Amino acid sequence: MSETLEPALPDDLDERAERLMHALCDRGWKIATAESCTGGMLAALLTDIEGAGHGFERGFVTYTKDSKAELLGIDRGLLDNNDAVSEAVARAMAEGALERSCSDVALGVTGFAGPAGDGHEEGLVHMALARRGQATRQRVEHFGPAGRGPVRIKALRCMLEMLQESLDES
Repeated sequence: MSETLEPALPDDLDERAERLMHALCDRGWKIATAESCTGGMLAALLTDIEGAGHGFERGFVTYTKDSKAELLGIDRGLLDNNDAVSEAVARAMAEGALERSCSDVALGVTGFAGPAGDGHEEGLVHMALARRGQATRQRVEHFGPAGRGPVRIKALRCMLEMLQESLDES
Protein backbone atom coordinates (compact mmCIF):
# COMPACT_ATOMS: atom_id res chain seq x y z
CA MET A 1 0.00 0.00 0.00
CA SER A 2 1.16 3.52 -0.65
CA GLU A 3 2.21 5.29 2.47
CA THR A 4 1.90 9.01 1.81
CA LEU A 5 -1.05 9.10 -0.61
CA GLU A 6 -3.17 6.47 1.12
CA PRO A 7 -5.48 8.86 3.00
CA ALA A 8 -6.19 10.91 -0.15
CA LEU A 9 -6.87 8.12 -2.65
CA PRO A 10 -9.59 5.49 -2.78
CA ASP A 11 -8.38 2.12 -1.48
CA ASP A 12 -9.12 0.32 -4.75
CA LEU A 13 -6.88 2.73 -6.67
CA ASP A 14 -4.05 2.30 -4.22
CA GLU A 15 -4.40 -1.50 -4.27
CA ARG A 16 -4.47 -1.62 -8.07
CA ALA A 17 -1.32 0.53 -8.29
CA GLU A 18 0.43 -1.82 -5.88
CA ARG A 19 -0.52 -4.92 -7.90
CA LEU A 20 0.55 -3.29 -11.16
CA MET A 21 3.90 -2.09 -9.88
CA HIS A 22 4.71 -5.54 -8.53
CA ALA A 23 3.62 -7.07 -11.85
CA LEU A 24 5.95 -4.66 -13.69
CA CYS A 25 8.80 -5.57 -11.36
CA ASP A 26 8.10 -9.31 -11.77
CA ARG A 27 8.52 -8.85 -15.55
CA GLY A 28 11.65 -6.75 -15.08
CA TRP A 29 9.93 -3.77 -16.70
CA LYS A 30 10.31 -0.11 -15.89
CA ILE A 31 7.74 2.64 -16.32
CA ALA A 32 7.97 6.36 -17.05
CA THR A 33 5.24 8.98 -16.78
CA ALA A 34 4.58 12.25 -18.61
CA GLU A 35 1.93 14.27 -16.82
CA SER A 36 0.22 17.58 -17.28
CA CYS A 37 -3.23 17.78 -15.65
CA THR A 38 -2.41 15.21 -12.96
CA GLY A 39 0.61 17.25 -11.88
CA GLY A 40 2.79 14.29 -10.92
CA MET A 41 0.12 12.36 -9.01
CA LEU A 42 0.66 9.23 -11.11
CA ALA A 43 4.40 9.30 -10.45
CA ALA A 44 3.77 9.88 -6.75
CA LEU A 45 1.32 6.98 -6.61
CA LEU A 46 3.65 4.56 -8.40
CA THR A 47 6.75 5.53 -6.42
CA ASP A 48 4.94 5.20 -3.11
CA ILE A 49 4.64 1.41 -3.39
CA GLU A 50 6.99 -0.26 -0.94
CA GLY A 51 9.30 -2.81 -2.54
CA ALA A 52 8.54 -1.75 -6.11
CA GLY A 53 10.55 1.44 -6.51
CA HIS A 54 12.94 -0.23 -8.95
CA GLY A 55 10.05 -0.49 -11.43
CA PHE A 56 9.72 3.29 -11.76
CA GLU A 57 12.33 4.81 -14.08
CA ARG A 58 11.37 8.50 -14.22
CA GLY A 59 8.55 11.01 -14.39
CA PHE A 60 8.04 14.24 -16.29
CA VAL A 61 5.60 16.93 -15.19
CA THR A 62 5.17 19.18 -18.21
CA TYR A 63 2.48 21.81 -17.89
CA THR A 64 3.58 24.23 -20.59
CA LYS A 65 4.23 23.80 -24.29
CA ASP A 66 7.84 24.82 -23.69
CA SER A 67 8.35 22.11 -21.09
CA LYS A 68 6.71 19.50 -23.33
CA ALA A 69 9.07 20.46 -26.16
CA GLU A 70 12.19 20.71 -24.00
CA LEU A 71 11.77 17.71 -21.71
CA LEU A 72 9.84 15.31 -23.93
CA GLY A 73 11.22 16.36 -27.32
CA ILE A 74 7.78 17.11 -28.74
CA ASP A 75 7.98 19.02 -32.01
CA ARG A 76 6.94 22.67 -31.55
CA GLY A 77 4.88 22.46 -34.74
CA LEU A 78 2.77 19.69 -33.23
CA LEU A 79 2.25 21.75 -30.09
CA ASP A 80 1.49 24.94 -31.99
CA ASN A 81 -0.93 23.27 -34.41
CA ASN A 82 -2.87 21.27 -31.80
CA ASP A 83 -4.50 22.11 -28.52
CA ALA A 84 -2.26 21.10 -25.62
CA VAL A 85 -5.20 18.91 -24.58
CA SER A 86 -5.48 16.60 -27.57
CA GLU A 87 -4.93 13.04 -28.68
CA ALA A 88 -1.84 14.05 -30.66
CA VAL A 89 -0.20 15.71 -27.65
CA ALA A 90 -1.05 12.84 -25.26
CA ARG A 91 0.51 10.37 -27.71
CA ALA A 92 3.58 12.55 -28.17
CA MET A 93 3.96 12.86 -24.39
CA ALA A 94 3.89 9.09 -23.85
CA GLU A 95 6.20 8.46 -26.80
CA GLY A 96 8.58 11.23 -25.68
CA ALA A 97 8.75 9.81 -22.15
CA LEU A 98 9.50 6.36 -23.55
CA GLU A 99 12.15 7.71 -25.92
CA ARG A 100 13.83 9.82 -23.23
CA SER A 101 13.99 7.07 -20.63
CA CYS A 102 15.15 3.52 -20.15
CA SER A 103 11.58 2.39 -19.63
CA ASP A 104 9.60 -0.38 -21.27
CA VAL A 105 6.29 1.44 -21.00
CA ALA A 106 5.25 5.07 -20.56
CA LEU A 107 1.99 6.81 -19.78
CA GLY A 108 1.13 10.33 -20.90
CA VAL A 109 -1.79 12.48 -19.77
CA THR A 110 -3.06 15.94 -20.64
CA GLY A 111 -6.42 17.47 -19.85
CA PHE A 112 -8.56 20.07 -18.18
CA ALA A 113 -8.96 19.00 -14.56
CA GLY A 114 -10.52 22.33 -13.61
CA PRO A 115 -12.17 25.16 -15.51
CA ALA A 116 -11.10 24.95 -19.13
CA GLY A 117 -11.67 28.45 -20.46
CA ASP A 118 -13.62 29.57 -23.48
CA GLY A 119 -14.15 26.94 -26.14
CA HIS A 120 -12.70 24.10 -24.04
CA GLU A 121 -14.41 21.27 -22.21
CA GLU A 122 -13.93 21.01 -18.46
CA GLY A 123 -13.06 17.44 -17.50
CA LEU A 124 -11.71 16.49 -20.96
CA VAL A 125 -8.66 14.25 -20.50
CA HIS A 126 -6.50 12.53 -23.13
CA MET A 127 -4.25 9.65 -22.08
CA ALA A 128 -1.78 7.52 -24.00
CA LEU A 129 0.35 4.47 -23.33
CA ALA A 130 3.53 3.84 -25.31
CA ARG A 131 5.30 0.50 -25.11
CA ARG A 132 8.50 -0.57 -26.81
CA GLY A 133 7.78 -2.48 -30.02
CA GLN A 134 4.04 -1.76 -29.96
CA ALA A 135 1.66 0.84 -31.31
CA THR A 136 0.80 3.65 -28.92
CA ARG A 137 -2.67 3.42 -27.43
CA GLN A 138 -4.87 6.38 -26.72
CA ARG A 139 -7.91 6.97 -24.55
CA VAL A 140 -10.13 10.02 -24.14
CA GLU A 141 -12.51 10.65 -21.27
CA HIS A 142 -15.14 13.31 -20.72
CA PHE A 143 -15.35 13.52 -16.92
CA GLY A 144 -17.31 16.78 -16.90
CA PRO A 145 -17.12 19.50 -14.26
CA ALA A 146 -16.43 17.11 -11.38
CA GLY A 147 -13.73 19.30 -9.86
CA ARG A 148 -9.95 19.20 -9.99
CA GLY A 149 -9.37 16.41 -7.46
CA PRO A 150 -12.06 14.03 -8.72
CA VAL A 151 -10.99 14.48 -12.37
CA ARG A 152 -7.38 13.72 -11.46
CA ILE A 153 -8.38 10.59 -9.53
CA LYS A 154 -10.56 9.40 -12.41
CA ALA A 155 -7.65 9.97 -14.80
CA LEU A 156 -5.34 7.95 -12.54
CA ARG A 157 -7.85 5.11 -12.53
CA CYS A 158 -8.03 5.14 -16.35
CA MET A 159 -4.25 5.13 -16.74
CA LEU A 160 -3.94 2.18 -14.37
CA GLU A 161 -6.58 0.38 -16.46
CA MET A 162 -4.53 1.07 -19.59
CA LEU A 163 -1.42 -0.28 -17.89
CA GLN A 164 -3.32 -3.40 -16.76
CA GLU A 165 -4.52 -4.03 -20.32
CA SER A 166 -0.97 -3.71 -21.63
CA LEU A 167 0.37 -6.13 -19.02
CA ASP A 168 -2.44 -8.60 -19.75
CA GLU A 169 -1.37 -8.72 -23.40
CA SER A 170 2.26 -9.57 -22.69
